[in-house]
Amino acid sequence: MISFLDLKGVNSQYRNELIEAFTRVVDSGWYIQGSEVASFEREFAGYCGVKHCIGVANGLDALILIMRAYKELGRLEEGDEVIVPANTYIASILAITENNLKPILVEPDINTYNISLNSIKRAITSKTKAIMPVHLYGQLADMPAINVLAKKHDLLVIEDSAQAHGASIDGRKAGNWGNASGFSFYPGKNLGALGDAGAVTTNDDDLAQAISALGNYGSHKKYENIYQGVNSRLDEIQAAFLSIKLRKLPNEIQARREVATSYLNKINNPLIHLPKPPREQRHVWHLFVIRCQCRDRLQQYLVDNGVQTLIHYPIPPHQQKACQTWHELSFPVSESMHKEVLSLPISSVLGADDVNQVVKIINDFN
Repeated sequence: MISFLDLKGVNSQYRNELIEAFTRVVDSGWYIQGSEVASFEREFAGYCGVKHCIGVANGLDALILIMRAYKELGRLEEGDEVIVPANTYIASILAITENNLKPILVEPDINTYNISLNSIKRAITSKTKAIMPVHLYGQLADMPAINVLAKKHDLLVIEDSAQAHGASIDGRKAGNWGNASGFSFYPGKNLGALGDAGAVTTNDDDLAQAISALGNYGSHKKYENIYQGVNSRLDEIQAAFLSIKLRKLPNEIQARREVATSYLNKINNPLIHLPKPPREQRHVWHLFVIRCQCRDRLQQYLVDNGVQTLIHYPIPPHQQKACQTWHELSFPVSESMHKEVLSLPISSVLGADDVNQVVKIINDFN
């Protein structure tokens, strides 16, 4: 079976360095808010081209804390509207509702899978205070145009960069386009920890200070609490692992681009709709997502022929049981995507023979 993602194989590339880092942290006797976290925060901020990186427990917390901090700073208040794509993973929306803000779901662009600029324009009201572009599958949303629109209406831009580490437009990376950005380092990400981890990036000094405090029980100084915060901190071991893998991230991305290029150049089945990234984009291919009107039959055919695939995502957020108040809403573009999308195997350890085998099997599908 050609696996969708061989995480053991991915991490085995760095095994010796990871073990050395683990030993270093264990022997240090310091496991929370130490030098490993500070070092990774500095390195990742530099990688993204921003002033601040604040490590947190996971990607969902990163987004939650951004909006919570903006509430504390007076930029957001309960009931404000946040525009978000209807085809995102539910975490984007949970971060909004957790802060008693109102998600306004809008349709994506069928060609990029990312939030549609025209959909954003139609959704803006007097209650709109923020836009949350989700850089789905490793490709940036149209950030230059979104930023122009946000500036015109005095809206915050909060990037969900959970799938886009290193993606860029004209050299400017994810995490450096909005007022702030949330990252996930879930193990399956291009930059993945060996457990849960996340981070916020921003150029806003006040926001960075507020998030740092909020994620540490609301404390900026031990035993002094300026907010009613939470416990959401990146730990020393995961930070040490991430520092190692960050240095290798360009290689990871390049390997994924080579797999994606093979798929794009060699898959020629008319039943398959391939992604079409804009030329000015630097896609990092966290996922390689195709569309097929007979998706379920295609997926079973691939399993029968030894290829594992996944669906990102089978159920749109507004149709989830957790979101029953939205069940009457209709998003035809999103709904059609969720019925057709299929993610093919892609990673830095997927060999050329396996890629060619996947291509051959797909091209033989009818």
